[in-house]
Amino acid sequence: MRLLKHEDIRKVGSGNIGATNVWRTYGARLGVPVMLLDTAKGFVPAFLATMYVGHLAGVIAGGAAMLGHWRPLFLRFERGGKVVATCGGAFLGVAPVVGGIGAAIWIVVFAICRYASVASITAALSMPLVAVGLGEPWPVIAFAAIAALAVIVLHRPNISRLRAGTETRFRFRRSAAPQSPAVPKS
Repeated sequence: MRLLKHEDIRKVGSGNIGATNVWRTYGARLGVPVMLLDTAKGFVPAFLATMYVGHLAGVIAGGAAMLGHWRPLFLRFERGGKVVATCGGAFLGVAPVVGGIGAAIWIVVFAICRYASVASITAALSMPLVAVGLGEPWPVIAFAAIAALAVIVLHRPNISRLRAGTETRFRFRRSAAPQSPAVPKS
């Protein structure tokens, strides 16, 4: 964001470098590409490792991508993103049907409640169940369980805000600038 907006994304909105904060802060024009890049960050290493080595290598590569998104090297291991899109990409690379179902669950829950955090937590919790239900190999099931735990842990502040009723609902359009009150004519 520094190149395009001359701001550090860590200093605006929620302070998170992930797609949700970028979308909320700068709109879909920048949020969608960030979401796609975050997803690709998980997909590419997980897919390549799965195709060339196997599921265990794929989940290790996907997990490494998630860790790298959470604590990025280029940010000197400071706070990064909450790993949801990267996790989704990793599952699309390792177990595409599990990843696709998880993405569909995220979309449906988000469309209903417009809370990205609720959609993320619900989709993450569904992943181990879907993996078991589809008979995926043990590395995929274990990865789904660990990834779900990671998403929940990283969303603790969101859970607290949800409980307090202060979590922000996602808006697709930016709110218009407040208008000044009309001055009555004399």
